[in-house]
Amino acid sequence: MKLNKYIQRLNYKTNITDIENIDIGGITTDSRNIKPGDIFVCIKGARFDGHNVAKDMLEKGAVAIVTEHNLGIDKQVIVEDTRYAYAIMCAEHFGNPAENLHLIAITGTNAKTTITYLIKSVLKYMGEKVGLIGTIRNEIDDISFPAKFTTPDPYTLNELFAKMVDFGCKYVVMETSSQALDQQRLDGLHFDVAVFTNFSQDHLDYHKTMENYFLAKKKLFTMCKTAIINIDDNYGKRLYNEIQNTGADIITCSMTNKDSDFYTQNSQYFSDKCIFDMIYKDTAYSVTVSMPGEFSVMNALQAIIASMQFGYNIEKCTDGIKHCYGVTGRAEVIPTNADYTIIRDFAHAPEALKKILAGMRKFTKGRLITLFGCAGNRDRTKRKIMAENVAKGSDLVILTSDNPRDEDELQIINDAKVGFEGIDTPYKIIPDRYTAIMWAIDNIKSGDLLLLAGKGHEDYQVLHDETIYFDERVIVEELLQKKKEGKLNINI
Repeated sequence: MKLNKYIQRLNYKTNITDIENIDIGGITTDSRNIKPGDIFVCIKGARFDGHNVAKDMLEKGAVAIVTEHNLGIDKQVIVEDTRYAYAIMCAEHFGNPAENLHLIAITGTNAKTTITYLIKSVLKYMGEKVGLIGTIRNEIDDISFPAKFTTPDPYTLNELFAKMVDFGCKYVVMETSSQALDQQRLDGLHFDVAVFTNFSQDHLDYHKTMENYFLAKKKLFTMCKTAIINIDDNYGKRLYNEIQNTGADIITCSMTNKDSDFYTQNSQYFSDKCIFDMIYKDTAYSVTVSMPGEFSVMNALQAIIASMQFGYNIEKCTDGIKHCYGVTGRAEVIPTNADYTIIRDFAHAPEALKKILAGMRKFTKGRLITLFGCAGNRDRTKRKIMAENVAKGSDLVILTSDNPRDEDELQIINDAKVGFEGIDTPYKIIPDRYTAIMWAIDNIKSGDLLLLAGKGHEDYQVLHDETIYFDERVIVEELLQKKKEGKLNINI
């Protein structure tokens, strides 16, 4: 493809006179990956500014440099915003594949992963081929790929879109992270549906303030045809008010607010499912979702509403939800063949822990036991709040490690345990997570529920300079077998 095709949708200035005759091999922002014939796009990041190596890129064979200001070099294309330019040029590189897809985006602090899988399940039930982009993995219909980021960079994203189009996918449902929106990875895209789940403290190590965090999320709703907003959330109410003039059709939903477009009644909670009535235009529709917890009701509600936007019958959408049997690491029940329950979940922020514990409490017959830790190299201010929320929502707490990364795991634990002060809930500190799970399984009793929080779908643990295999579902299954055989060896 010629250079002029890459930049045809941009406002630019260039000192290249024959842009219609220059063949382009590829496009990159990574100076380590430049090849002769490529375009190099200068991006200024937190630690590295591509403008500083533009001349070196020419020497390595770049045929064009995209920059935000005049660098005094040959072969430069000057644009106002190189992040925006990169997103547009990546789309051009792959033939603008998103134009052949219906895009559905989910954003919020919690529930993004679950809702993407629920929507995919409903659309698959309708007989459609569906792509999925998210935290756990990326999927092209039934083919799965590893996911490095919740929302990929523009090149990877458009490459995925192109593969989905080639495979015959009609829809793509994707998680959209606040970092991706802030870094303009989605610039140039238009979404048929955007869903706002909820909003609470997270990622302040990146955004610094809650206001910055919210504004990053809000950007999605300037890029969509239809917005679906949970107005039970205070930030959802704010979002509803602030996007009135964006041109988006706005649909509200609530667990209890009868003034919303959709709301719920008669919810029943079990260890493996929720049953509720969805009320729409004064008509009740019975819904069963095979996931526990009160939060699963809102997740299912938003998934049904999103699916309905493509003309599907409301009854078929509610039937489609029944055919999703849970999501890996999201309120996932691990079979025990015993009269107690073990659930693993990705909850790793204060509000997520608060919500899942409130949901688990509704059907726990015995003690609610929570095993959790705090991640290293992440927002330290939330550690105390996490511990406080867990202590208030549990009958017994086991404080352990999560992914310490480069931090001292004992320092992380000390940051967290301050949250237990003034709360009577008993707690035990066991820094080694495997040993902590072993102790929990050894001490679980009839009717108890053990929540393994924080790791969810992850099958690894990041410990300083190494990453080890750590799949909690496998670990629990192995430890339950040892318990059955009387071979648990607790040494703490």
